[in-house]
Amino acid sequence: MAGAAVAFSLAQRGWQVLVLEAAQALGAGASGLPVGLAAPHVSPDDNVLSRITRAGVQATLERAKTLTQAGSLNTQDWGLTGVLEHRIKGKRELPSGKALPQAQDSWSINASAEQVAAAGLPHCSPALWHSQAAWLRPRRLVQAQLAAPGITLRLSCPVQRISHNHEGWALWDAQGTLITQVPELVLASAFDTAALLQGLVDSEAGALLRFPLNPLRGQISFGRMDALPSATLDRLPPFPVNGHGSFISGVAAPFDEIGHWFIGSTFERDCNQAPVRAEDHAANQTRLNTLLPPLAEGMAPGFAPEHIQGWAGLRCTLPDRLPAVGLIDPLRWPGLHLSTGMGARGISLSVLCGEIIATGLEGQAHPLPPELAKHLAAQRFVKAPKPGLSPKFTG
Repeated sequence: MAGAAVAFSLAQRGWQVLVLEAAQALGAGASGLPVGLAAPHVSPDDNVLSRITRAGVQATLERAKTLTQAGSLNTQDWGLTGVLEHRIKGKRELPSGKALPQAQDSWSINASAEQVAAAGLPHCSPALWHSQAAWLRPRRLVQAQLAAPGITLRLSCPVQRISHNHEGWALWDAQGTLITQVPELVLASAFDTAALLQGLVDSEAGALLRFPLNPLRGQISFGRMDALPSATLDRLPPFPVNGHGSFISGVAAPFDEIGHWFIGSTFERDCNQAPVRAEDHAANQTRLNTLLPPLAEGMAPGFAPEHIQGWAGLRCTLPDRLPAVGLIDPLRWPGLHLSTGMGARGISLSVLCGEIIATGLEGQAHPLPPELAKHLAAQRFVKAPKPGLSPKFTG
């Protein structure tokens, strides 16, 4: 999602963009998630993450609307349904007073009794209603963005190493063969970004670059709607519900286009493999029991081994839970940009990050005010070299 968003933002401004994808098909990594949510983050003080996520969701919704009108997406690929957030243990309180953002009511409010009842939650359950929130099939958004004129896609083209010279950036495969040479390079390679960056510096200068990317494994569980009891189908919420993972129903799966329900995701830190595990299906069933207790018993047949299905992938996180976007070090590495570290918010943030890079290259106004933009700058993780130390490049 990160790479496709950057490519589309640049192509819309007249750039010719080459996208290199290591896998044989799109969505082989975390962007292959069958379905997810673009939803705002709420905090009592309307903190930086909340404000940036609102801007990101708005950018994602605008792009989805644009691509729907252009014919690249349809109503089977996304839906502006709104999302009900069950405030488990009273978490995610709305801001108030001076922290209350403008037009708050158009984003998030306390859920009405009717909305709580429609979700099947007990009366007076603490919940929020996010009107500007949507479910979305990430792979379809990736495909739609990469179909834009000006974008060339190469599949099965893994990059092993990058190097810098007077002509710009050289990209090399595992056999040491030059793939291409470009003046501007954007790394949107999730956790693999760290290895590409580290390969730029030798052992002497290596201490200057400690980019703290971490893998975060997540698994969702899902099943066919027609495998559930009819009484359970009648009780499914008409909109997604989040707050302890998320529950989405009635969305077609990418492999058979039949309506499915989805629950997840798990969070496993410092794991660089993504197998589907039976124990994580059990964890997601427990998650559903907390998120939507009245629905859990009726959903139990869907978790039977003959019905349950799963998907797992690796997200990429940074310590402050915000992505790293833009030039990483314009003095040492001019023309090298990042769009990575979005964690579990790739749907909500990838389009905004693509716009940040594109506006920077075009010299246009930043999509965010300065007090927010600084929190996303990739340069925030790069330490200045010590006096007298001159970094060397490989290649």
